[in-house]
Amino acid sequence: MESNGWPEPLILISSVKTVKNKAIILILILLLVAAFILAVNTGAVPVSPWALFQLLFNKIGFKSIALPSQQDLTIILYIRLPRVVAALLVGASLSVCGVAMQGLFRNPMASPDILGITAGSSLGAVIAINLGLYALNIYFLPLLTIGGALLSSGLIYIIASYRGRTALLFVVLAGLAISSLFNGLISAILLFSRRYEVSQFIFWTMGGFDGRMWKHITLPLPFLAPAIVLLFFFTRELNLLSLGEEQAHSLGLAVERNKRLILGTSAVVTGMAISIGGPVGFVGLLMPHLFRLLVGPDHRILMPAAALGGSLLLILADLIGRIIAPPFEIRVGIITALLGSPYFLYLILHYQRKGLDSR
Repeated sequence: MESNGWPEPLILISSVKTVKNKAIILILILLLVAAFILAVNTGAVPVSPWALFQLLFNKIGFKSIALPSQQDLTIILYIRLPRVVAALLVGASLSVCGVAMQGLFRNPMASPDILGITAGSSLGAVIAINLGLYALNIYFLPLLTIGGALLSSGLIYIIASYRGRTALLFVVLAGLAISSLFNGLISAILLFSRRYEVSQFIFWTMGGFDGRMWKHITLPLPFLAPAIVLLFFFTRELNLLSLGEEQAHSLGLAVERNKRLILGTSAVVTGMAISIGGPVGFVGLLMPHLFRLLVGPDHRILMPAAALGGSLLLILADLIGRIIAPPFEIRVGIITALLGSPYFLYLILHYQRKGLDSR
């Protein structure tokens, strides 16, 4: 039996997969909401478990519900909420960029930090910190991290391009070269820096959300949100590129133009995310690969799933860092590195066993 030209078993399989993917997205949303509430209510100073709900309902118009105590209000509104929102934004941003990078290069081990974009952002950050620009005006850090990300991605694209075409293998090699160059420049700058600036930069490179205030979020958000939305609009193009450049071109896709747009937008999103939380490693590698196994390669489902998963990961990592050894805090970047490094090694061994080279 057939329906609309498709065999019924194929329709049934497709329907089951769609239901499964919707269930995964719903579960991720519920877990993210639960983690958000838990992270806001948990910390060194206890607050009422209902304080967040009191604040929320009072602010949306239920004035009969009293605000929490002044201490709880200050802790939630000015310390924990900005921190948790920052973790949510950075996790979603890095995961979305990881999906875009892996789809663009058709390589499950591609991510902004491996391809050199993170190194460019870090170079911008060390310049801002070393010259005192960040202390002078908070705008300088996101501007220079974005500038560094765009510079690195632009150099990578120029080096890897030949006669109007960009070979993916050369993009990866150029990314490694640019990353090494920028890390060398960072080391040279730190060599001539004062001790305070060196320690400030090293602390920043660990990645974390302590001390985040609303101004750290509201400053990049008008640029970050549209850039993330733009990447979501590229899901169709990423699906076509995953078939191979020749196949995508034969289906009417302007391959080189879309590669430039996706790479440039990913650089902006990465730079903005790093300006908020520092270079938190392995999120852009771990989340896309994990959710590709769960929901499949369709970027229309993969991208939102990875974004939700990345937000969930960083909120929980930040929460663990706060409560595991009080009164000290473990930086989020340390936790993600401890999680991501073994997984990265697993990927290498997995593809070695399968006999696949990186393309």
